[in-house]
Amino acid sequence: MTENLFRYSATELAELIRSKKISSEELVRLYIQEIKRWNPTLNAMIADRFEEAIEEAVEADKALAKGEDLPFLGVPCTIKEAFAVLGMPNTSGLVSRKDFRNKEDAETVRLLRAAGFIPLGVSNTSELCMWMESSNKLYGQTNNPYDLSRTVGGSSGGEGALIGAGLSPVGLGSDIGGSIRMPAFFNGIFGHKCSSGLISNEGQFPQAENEAQTYLCSGPLCRKAEDLFPLIKLLAGEKGLLLEEETIDWSSLKVISIPSDGLIPVSKELRSIQKDVLRFCAEKGADTMEITVPGLKNSLQIWLGMMEKAAETTFAQQLFEGSEGGFMKWWLALLLGRSPHTIPALVLASIETVSGHFPSGMSRFVKDGHKLQEYFSELLDGNTLLLYPSHGMVAPKHSRSLFAPWRWAYTAIINSLLLPATQVPLGLNEKGLPLGVQVIGKHGHDAKTIAMAVELEKEFGGWTPPDLSVL
Repeated sequence: MTENLFRYSATELAELIRSKKISSEELVRLYIQEIKRWNPTLNAMIADRFEEAIEEAVEADKALAKGEDLPFLGVPCTIKEAFAVLGMPNTSGLVSRKDFRNKEDAETVRLLRAAGFIPLGVSNTSELCMWMESSNKLYGQTNNPYDLSRTVGGSSGGEGALIGAGLSPVGLGSDIGGSIRMPAFFNGIFGHKCSSGLISNEGQFPQAENEAQTYLCSGPLCRKAEDLFPLIKLLAGEKGLLLEEETIDWSSLKVISIPSDGLIPVSKELRSIQKDVLRFCAEKGADTMEITVPGLKNSLQIWLGMMEKAAETTFAQQLFEGSEGGFMKWWLALLLGRSPHTIPALVLASIETVSGHFPSGMSRFVKDGHKLQEYFSELLDGNTLLLYPSHGMVAPKHSRSLFAPWRWAYTAIINSLLLPATQVPLGLNEKGLPLGVQVIGKHGHDAKTIAMAVELEKEFGGWTPPDLSVL
């Protein structure tokens, strides 16, 4: 049974505790033991609260004995370090914030605790949550549990690695350009980017401004599809009261596959598995088709343009904290081996600085983005789902994304479109690396994309645990 405890869903673990087949204290201690065993290799959890978690587990067992019944009473979880967790760091990998500690929980963390979850610690991110690699000068680099030489994605990469490795049943992440879905894809688990505005973004660092708040989405990463809907309903707070779980009615469902954006190549194995999913849907009775959308060629420029228009504070200003001459100063410091910033962060700041000199060009892409929003609004209804690649390839080797930084356009454009998207794992390739696809729905129809994730898990197997013993 002990081995299975690292493979069960949070829903199953809650039932085991509720039926007193295991105590919360026993479960929490087992997860802590497993994290201590494997985290030195993965470097995914960068600050723990193990003592507090054990104390909270003891209290959970006492509450259960008194008849208290919360949906996830006594179940462990983990939290992306970008979220405020009482007493924990909240740096997003920025060296200058290394001594900062939170005095309260973010709203989403509060909701998780109110449902009975027990946070074990916080997990690594990319610097200021803006890159495909969860690596920074404060905490170092997180490694993929399927292959240590490969990235876990960013910026919720620490969460992806912990859950993919079986060291946490569920976690809390955030996504402004794919930061839930890329780590979920690279680490072989489920992740959901909600419909814009469904879940609170309060209590994160860095905090999105103005219209960028509509592109930023907080949400869950988990190893079993059955946890997705209850977590979304929970994290949505009062808005969650209006959400109802759905099942797939194949006879009335239309599934549209978009094999690529027409610009960024998608590997043969990912194209093939997406075709397999479309074929499965057809066999189940859905109306299926494959289309191309020419407007998607400008996905990355659209996302960059919309983000630039929305934010008052630039990424460079956040990175350099208002320091005059920061751009050149820190590139020089990097060459001298003294920079507190990563190469990707400096590259992004550089791109942003250059694009800022061509505002008219960026405004054109914002208009293109609005046209795409209108197109997909007409294409989608409550009974239509899209299949779309999660990335151009499976998890790349560490640092390789620097040489092809445009591949994350496959997730970023969905944020610009404000649509819900569920990242679904689809087994492993010949090298033992996770495959997957995004399932995208009409705004407000999160339950439909999640229902499809449940069906695809049954057919394709979902999360396939890695063999940590070979690491």
